Amino acid sequence: MHTFRRSAALLALTVGSVASLPALAADALNYNQISLRAEVSQEVARDLMIVTLYTEEQNTDPAKLAADVSTTLNKALAQAKQVKDITLRQGSRNSYPIYDTKGQKITGWRERAELRLESADFAALSKLTGELLGDLKMGGMDFAIADPTRKSSEDALLKEAVTAFKARAQLATDALGGKGYKIVNLNLNSNGYPQPYLRAPMMMKAAGMDAAPVTPEVEAGTSQVSMTADGSIEVLMQ
Repeated sequence: MHTFRRSAALLALTVGSVASLPALAADALNYNQISLRAEVSQEVARDLMIVTLYTEEQNTDPAKLAADVSTTLNKALAQAKQVKDITLRQGSRNSYPIYDTKGQKITGWRERAELRLESADFAALSKLTGELLGDLKMGGMDFAIADPTRKSSEDALLKEAVTAFKARAQLATDALGGKGYKIVNLNLNSNGYPQPYLRAPMMMKAAGMDAAPVTPEVEAGTSQVSMTADGSIEVLMQ
């Protein structure tokens, strides 16, 4: 009976020692670990021009109204298709009733339809916009970073961010008197790629104000984009 109790106690002690190994391993893993952050940035040109034009009309006959709006849009689309390197997209199109002063009786209908034009050729799109302003109205002019440009800048910034992180890791290692370091984890995140930069419609000059179509002046500018490298290293002591 006494032999059995001693064996059971010894087994419990052994199991308890084995169970504590993961905890010891976790403590050892975090030994001499340092969290670091590096950030790099660059100015990237907004190389995509986006113009939103629209037509808005009203009529007592909703069918006639829809036909008139379609005719205006189709004319603009046909003209825009003659220009190279212009991407055409039809935007929203909505119609809604017009009520009398008491808000009880429908007296007519109003419809609005949008046309969205995109291009990296600012001169061509500006000229086309001036021509289309004879029949359409300016909804807005935006500038964005095109996808190929964004990817190219991301790739370059990623390499720079990793290099900056490694330089900071070496600096921390030297400050602690270590003989080297190991990267435990590293996260790379890009930010700063903006939404399209909006030019307010009132900054544009409608073609109908002059005898000849007006070409809007454009200045896309740049955006500062950045890449951050967040992670931790384990310093190897001498």
